Amino acid sequence: MTSTTNQTGADNTTGTTGTTGTTGANRASTSWEGLVTSALLGTDRRTPPAEIMVPGKEAATALLDAAALHTVRRRAGLLPAHAAARPDPAPGDDRRPLPEPAVRRLTQLLADRSASGGGGGGRRGAAPDLTELLPQWLAAANEHGYRAPASVLPGLLDAARARTDLRPQALTFAGARGLWLARLNPEWKFALRGASGGSVLPDTQDAESVRLLWEEGLFAERIALLSALRVRDAQAGAEARAGARSQARPGASRHALTLLDSTWSTERAEDRLMFLDSLRTGLSGTDEPFLERALSDRSRNVRSTAAELLSALPLSAFAERMAARAGTCVSMDRTGAGQVIMVEAPHECDADMQRDGVIPAAPSGRGERSWWLGQLVEAAPLSAWPAALGGRTPEAIVALPVLDGWADELHAAWCRAAVRQRDARWSAALLGPPTASPATASGTPSLAERAKLLDTLPSAERASWVAAFIDAHGLSEAFQLLGVCAVPWAEPLGRAVVDALDIARDAGSYPWSFSGVMGLAERCLDPAEASRLELLTATPDEPEDASPGAGGYWSEAFQRLVSTLRLRESMLTELARP
Repeated sequence: MTSTTNQTGADNTTGTTGTTGTTGANRASTSWEGLVTSALLGTDRRTPPAEIMVPGKEAATALLDAAALHTVRRRAGLLPAHAAARPDPAPGDDRRPLPEPAVRRLTQLLADRSASGGGGGGRRGAAPDLTELLPQWLAAANEHGYRAPASVLPGLLDAARARTDLRPQALTFAGARGLWLARLNPEWKFALRGASGGSVLPDTQDAESVRLLWEEGLFAERIALLSALRVRDAQAGAEARAGARSQARPGASRHALTLLDSTWSTERAEDRLMFLDSLRTGLSGTDEPFLERALSDRSRNVRSTAAELLSALPLSAFAERMAARAGTCVSMDRTGAGQVIMVEAPHECDADMQRDGVIPAAPSGRGERSWWLGQLVEAAPLSAWPAALGGRTPEAIVALPVLDGWADELHAAWCRAAVRQRDARWSAALLGPPTASPATASGTPSLAERAKLLDTLPSAERASWVAAFIDAHGLSEAFQLLGVCAVPWAEPLGRAVVDALDIARDAGSYPWSFSGVMGLAERCLDPAEASRLELLTATPDEPEDASPGAGGYWSEAFQRLVSTLRLRESMLTELARP
């Protein structure tokens, strides 16, 4: 075959000499595109070029023979592509190296994909589910300030791509090198707009470098930069409040907001929303003017988020406006003994209310007036209600009867306000005693809402409340509440969960009904509980009315719980090594 210099030359090659002869030359003159067209349409609809046809040979066979010849010629005629420019070297990472036992453990966790489905008591066997331990391992490694070994970065990014719950911790652990590697593989592009941990940030005092990164950096890097500047602004504000104005950095105050404001009008709506959401950390009165301007944003979601953030500032003008509006709707009934709350919902949603984030159109099945009332009460500062309702405490206010069936609506709005404003006292008052049935709790029938209220309480108080709830109601309604408790669970909470599981086992039911709680126990119980739980790994005698084989299944479940606790203890020990 004649030598070629490029693909076009290969297509124009005149063929080989000898046995191929004229037929080879004719086949060589046929274009590759013509052959592909005939193959796609079929030889019945598109007759192959006459020059490839051979007497006595079917058209389809002749077409395939010609295609085979062209394929060899095209491959032989290709020149190597020009080498692409080498990427810039990966940035350095000065965090602590990961101890070798922890490296082996992480490799094992990343490689274990077979046990990724369905944790807890629904699984068979006593082997721990390693994939469910990966989030806890990453959190502990980040707390110790370790850097990810280069060899695990591909597996780490693959795991984060498959599981969104891993991404914040995984990207923080991967660091700047992880982001560098993610730029080289389209499958890891999520990392470039994901969590900001690991970005290499310039010195926040270097104004030019800060400006360049803000204007040209990846979204994750810009979020990280904004967060770093917020921390610096907070430190400068603390110095000023302490009277050390001479030590405060020049221009530090509100630097982050100034930077954000400089490009705000040109940002995409979804980016504006995420930038605004990042202001939750370190939210203070200095953010109020910017948030007030965001109330007029062209994006409804941005306006709603700005209103939510302003409502978390009880001294803001927005909070005062909402308190005044809510105060005209909720008051003590003056016609009787003054011991009853009276509600008069708004009759309209005017332009000023809409600018302050009140959505005029009610959801399907919801009355407009109750919809508007709920939004006003939710956005009003909770600190305004004691004075407005006779100087009563939150506990006394929640206990007051409400006229005309407005109690559930009013209490539900107060629940949302307590969650938004992170007010632990109001949350405790609205939760009520843990012994009360969720079905009869005014304003908080939903366990999801109760979980949100619990999340505002101090961790010890939260654990005690949930432990008492389990003692009163069992595990069937406690799963969502357990999910907001600090890990490892406090000793009273851990004992309440284990005792409830033991009671369920003695009742003769299958453990599958408690698979979610068992999976949480594997991840959240204090590893020190493993020795105490050994007694539960034995197969119990089954009562006559027990489900067949339930005792054996429970034994497996408790064996898995014990082995998982011991594995967690080993993991933490490996990470704690100097």
